[in-house]
Amino acid sequence: MTAPTDLALLVIARNEARGIARCLQSAQPYVRRMVVLDTGSTDDTVQIARSCGAQVYQEPWRDDFAWARNRALELADAHWSLFLDADEWLESGGQSLAQAVQACEPKLGAVLVKSDFTQGGRVQQAGSWLTRLVPRGVRYQGRVHEQVVSSLPRQRLPVVVGHSGYQPEAMQAKRGRNRALLLQELQAQPDSAYILYQLGKDCEVFEELEQARDYYLRAGAACPADAHYAHDLHVRLLYSLGKSGRLDDAVVLAGDMMERWRDSPDFFFTVGNLFLDRAIAHPQTASAQSLPMVEQAWLRCLAIGECPDLEGSVVGRGSFLAAHNLAVLYEGLGRKDEAGRYAQLAAQLRDAQQSVARSVIETRPG
Repeated sequence: MTAPTDLALLVIARNEARGIARCLQSAQPYVRRMVVLDTGSTDDTVQIARSCGAQVYQEPWRDDFAWARNRALELADAHWSLFLDADEWLESGGQSLAQAVQACEPKLGAVLVKSDFTQGGRVQQAGSWLTRLVPRGVRYQGRVHEQVVSSLPRQRLPVVVGHSGYQPEAMQAKRGRNRALLLQELQAQPDSAYILYQLGKDCEVFEELEQARDYYLRAGAACPADAHYAHDLHVRLLYSLGKSGRLDDAVVLAGDMMERWRDSPDFFFTVGNLFLDRAIAHPQTASAQSLPMVEQAWLRCLAIGECPDLEGSVVGRGSFLAAHNLAVLYEGLGRKDEAGRYAQLAAQLRDAQQSVARSVIETRPG
């Protein structure tokens, strides 16, 4: 296909030999050129990037991701720039980039980044809408989890990006790096809800749930009502409260949030888990109080369905994960017919999701 005029792919990399070829090759059909800013690789990252056709520049790392992105923008000097991390790849929607960059009015383009992560021993996938397509003149700020500084309107594009950076092996390789930078940012902005939220996520991924909970509580108190990350923050707050010994507080807070997140399968999935934990903690009242709430919450997930537009929404919570949980619940309650019916539904919904994922891979250019 014809690449859009003056659209550059920009990648910041250091020791990313394992995944950078996949990253570059996935976007190459849709961009005019590829620019990699290497910040000190000691593996084969530079050689692999060059073999894929990228222009590679090398500069020492400065503990500042915004600097790195802004430097890459300067080096590329492109009319439009698409950012991908080296552990990401363009999964679908690349064809829509041409239309986006040919628009009459400049805008910021947000893409759906789907990240694999492990929770409770199960690999799951969550989506975040991140600004990755920017016109000339836009700049970033923030040492880590950097943000675009621009008054331009943001448009969600039909572009899906895969991300493997939250898998255990990848997280161990960069353990401590992001937190140190976030703590530096917090010193300068002690009341920043966004930095506190990101600190909570960094603690949660390493199962430091009490620390995560405390950061999320502080973030929740300062979070603007219209913050794009509010949904993910509130769901994570409920989870960390429940898992860190403050189950009753989590249940009360869930009641306060219920109206706001009445259309969120992630919220009700988490509420179901909270009441299940409460049933286990108080078995004498479980049948009369907690278990009916578990059932209602997970049925509500199915009634809402999948909501990928919600920040941090986990694939399956509005479909096969909720149906599976209901099957297990009914099996435990001795309701065999319902257990069988929901187990079958879970399998059907999971197959449907996998079929969609396979079709995306098969239609991606080779």
